[in-house]
Amino acid sequence: MQQQWYIIENEAEYKMAVARYEQIRESKKGSLSYREWHLLIFLISQYEEEKWKKEMPELDPIELIKIRMEDFGYTASDLVKAYGDKGTVSKVLNYKQALSLNMIRKFSKLLRIPADELTKEYKLQS
Repeated sequence: MQQQWYIIENEAEYKMAVARYEQIRESKKGSLSYREWHLLIFLISQYEEEKWKKEMPELDPIELIKIRMEDFGYTASDLVKAYGDKGTVSKVLNYKQALSLNMIRKFSKLLRIPADELTKEYKLQS
């Protein structure tokens, strides 16, 4: 019997949804698990967005990326795999280059950060 999903209301439900999301994220398009995966994306995103609004202090986008990398146990190499250019990722993480729209899209999805949090202005170092 397939799990029934509802609005995520607490951390335990969130963790359960994320675990299931990870299990089925490679599902074939058109399958029931693929539809469940899409539902979980929506539910997880809604919960995270509410959580971000309530709990997150004002952080610049790079700090936020680094925090989420730590949360997921990711390294810069994982960002390179998602984006494809080691030099650019390094420059961005060291405040030498601004995030591009393409990076914002990819990192938002990978790190589950609302894209609008990554579009905030921040200072680059020269």
